[in-house]
Amino acid sequence: MEIIQWIATNIFGVPAILLGFIVLLGLLLQKKTTSQVISGTFKAMIGFLIINAGAGVIVGALTVFEPMWKEVFGLEASSFTDFLGQEAFGGKYGSAVTLAMFIGFIINVLLARFTKFKYIYLTGHMMFWTTMIFAGIIVDAVGDVSFGALVIFLSIFMGLYWTFQPAIVQPFMRKVTGNDNIALGHTSAIVALLAAWLGKIFGNKENDSEKIKLPKGLEFLRDSNVITALTMGILFFIGAVILMGKGTPGAETLIAQAGDQNFVMYSIVQSFTFAGGIAVVLLGVKMFIGEIVPAFNGIATKLVPGAKPALDCPVVFPFAPNAVILGFLGAFAGALIWLVILGNTVAYVFVPTMIVLFFHGATAGVFGNSTGGVRGALIGGFVTATVVAWGQYITVKFLIDSTIPDTAMWAADSDMFVLGPIVKWIAQLLF
Repeated sequence: MEIIQWIATNIFGVPAILLGFIVLLGLLLQKKTTSQVISGTFKAMIGFLIINAGAGVIVGALTVFEPMWKEVFGLEASSFTDFLGQEAFGGKYGSAVTLAMFIGFIINVLLARFTKFKYIYLTGHMMFWTTMIFAGIIVDAVGDVSFGALVIFLSIFMGLYWTFQPAIVQPFMRKVTGNDNIALGHTSAIVALLAAWLGKIFGNKENDSEKIKLPKGLEFLRDSNVITALTMGILFFIGAVILMGKGTPGAETLIAQAGDQNFVMYSIVQSFTFAGGIAVVLLGVKMFIGEIVPAFNGIATKLVPGAKPALDCPVVFPFAPNAVILGFLGAFAGALIWLVILGNTVAYVFVPTMIVLFFHGATAGVFGNSTGGVRGALIGGFVTATVVAWGQYITVKFLIDSTIPDTAMWAADSDMFVLGPIVKWIAQLLF
């Protein structure tokens, strides 16, 4: 029992170590060289730890952004520390999330092997974040659920989601790519479907986005890090200028955080800090996904020959590059509109995370264009902003407020917002 307890605490209880063992297993099954096994295992573990470091940077910037805009809208200030938070949650439940992600992938592979749904979900960072967000919702809904129960529930739910999500989107994916070689494996599936449906109803397929020429001056919109810094910089700047003119006690308290530095300049630095935190997280994700996806893929190809890979959303971008920009522009405009509406109606400060809006809006733009041309692409982007804005409000306020609302503000995606209430309902029934 002491040995089992030691393993549970030091291996299953440490997410980075458990992730390393999963990658190690996958690489050994593929008979990789000793050098490849050591390199892949270590890089996966380092990448996971980098993610937590980046998350801390992001939360630090949000402690300025959220109260700033609460003060702008005249809302009651709230503490940004009255919940568990990503770092503490990851330390307590990260091993369950990691193990559930692995077992859920095995379920996906088995379903692909023995059913007609021959899709293997290979977007590893989305597998991780979706499992993490759903774990937060379950713990928030039912309290301190046991390790085993959390792993079993998440494994089955995620395995089913990763199998059927690509299958549902595939009819429209064939319209986008013109073939049946690859599938979409990404949490933008719901907005991609909505964009395709609404584009068909309200758009004009003949007015294809690829027939128009966009100026080269808009090429920077293809860089998600740049648009994150630019957009958050604008929002921080506007909020800081308004606060400096208010003179309320809340505004003065926030301005005092800057010390001797001008508050506007301090706020702009915070916007770049937020973008830097996102970049750090993406670096960590790139490192551990760069190792875990080949490991997963090696397992899958041995068990399910001929299965279609369900891949990250950028695989559709080359099929309609103009629609990518139009989709993002629609999402950006929608985000600004919903920021103002939510702040003035339901008293919630929407954090318009540009990484989510860019990738989801761009994907929706491509799918919307496939059925409704330029109008379909713009509609797809606006629909994305609507789902993300209202989804974030509902998730942060009602589904995950005691666990990881900080993560839901910047790492939760369209499908998570739609499936979140279902996860909570099932968890309450079971536990």
